[in-house]
Amino acid sequence: MNWQHIIDLLHGEMASGIVATSVVRRVLAAILGGLIGLERELRHQPAGLRTNMFICFGAALFTVLSDVLAVEHLGDHTRISAQIIPGIGFIGAGSILHTRGLTTGLTTAATLFVVASVAMATGGGLYITAVFATGLILVALFSLGHLELTFSLKTLLNSYEVTGASVEEITREVNRILESGHRMMQNVVSGSTSQHVRLQFDVPGCNREQKNLLRELQASSVLGSVTSLGPVELE
Repeated sequence: MNWQHIIDLLHGEMASGIVATSVVRRVLAAILGGLIGLERELRHQPAGLRTNMFICFGAALFTVLSDVLAVEHLGDHTRISAQIIPGIGFIGAGSILHTRGLTTGLTTAATLFVVASVAMATGGGLYITAVFATGLILVALFSLGHLELTFSLKTLLNSYEVTGASVEEITREVNRILESGHRMMQNVVSGSTSQHVRLQFDVPGCNREQKNLLRELQASSVLGSVTSLGPVELE
């Protein structure tokens, strides 16, 4: 093995056209995965830009390798790429959590699954299919999420901060307001200052219910101030 032999090997690989084709496919996969990951990043999801880009790039590379190595070694063209699906399923299962009485991470897991399918389409040379699928995924993530909030189809976990004379008094008043909807405070945290006591808590409910709760809290004569801290992002 000498330098000339290495150069001849690299030259032969470049001349075959496989490298150029695989590079184009992997770059396109990274771009498409990055676009989907950017939407996840903007929503502050754990599987964001880099995660989706790496998964898309890696799955595309495995798809290319599955075909190239099968030609070179006379093997099954789908052997490697077939293992992408259970591999992504394993990653997706790890992103699903059950916290605060609600299941989270389902959208993240589903997104990783379809990102891998986009990568396999790109790695297989189905460029139009991959681009169309990416556009459809982005429309679903942006538009359907907005519609879920608009029509109160999605359960939110909203955080609030209220002030009052004592923790007991605040807690009693908030529980009185929540009783009509059969809801309870979650993740309650309190702190005191020289002027008042601050109480932060989360409450589940759809968008309409959260707006009604905020109005009822603000109308209370017991609570000094009421601030909505926004939703804890759930999927």
